[in-house]
Amino acid sequence: MNKKTSAQPRFVQIKSALLEKIEHGEMRSGDKVQSENQLAELFGVSRMTARRALTELVTEGILARSQGLGTFVSDSRPMSSILEIRSIDDEIIQRGHRYSNKVLGVDTVAATEQHSVWLGVTIASAVFHTKIVHLENGLPIQLEDRIVNPELAPQYIQQNFTQTTANRYLSKIAPLTEADHSVEAVLPDNELAKILEIATAQPCLKISRRTYSSKGVVSYACLYHPGNRYRIGGHLDFNPSH
Repeated sequence: MNKKTSAQPRFVQIKSALLEKIEHGEMRSGDKVQSENQLAELFGVSRMTARRALTELVTEGILARSQGLGTFVSDSRPMSSILEIRSIDDEIIQRGHRYSNKVLGVDTVAATEQHSVWLGVTIASAVFHTKIVHLENGLPIQLEDRIVNPELAPQYIQQNFTQTTANRYLSKIAPLTEADHSVEAVLPDNELAKILEIATAQPCLKISRRTYSSKGVVSYACLYHPGNRYRIGGHLDFNPSH
């Protein structure tokens, strides 16, 4: 043991050893961590010292405790709620992370038959199409591929999407009244894999979402997320309201 390590408090040594295993991939999300007794014996410390190391890692969100089962490496992927629609930059900033984006395309295109079904517009009529990559701490977390109805958002194509998100702008000028969406797992093609900086064998979460205002369908978006960096979920409260 070197002088730098020996000078550290014993609980810090345990934390450092566990963090090193996680960073090197020796322990992965969902793996069970050694118990307080096992760590105390391994490092020659008291159970209280081992408990402090585990408790601090749980507080920091690196480990998670499950009552009666033990302590596990936490799933560190950010989680988005399937029960509400929020701007992606708000989600990222709320997690204390850095948001940025890359605008891949802002175009006016002729509506295809599929666009007509999605938006309720005439085939070959003009619709707006944007493709934007959203990044969290510099890593792609979502490709937003969106078709917008010009009748309900005529100035959409003129927006600076490095300064605002499509979701925020559309919510402002055509307030959301309804939405329907579906979630599925897909394998990316070469283009999508390159955009999201993942391998083609890495599954993606695809959220297809159609949003409505009081005047009709505003947009249809396909949102692609790297499965190894993103998850969705939410909390359901079944208690009757008071």
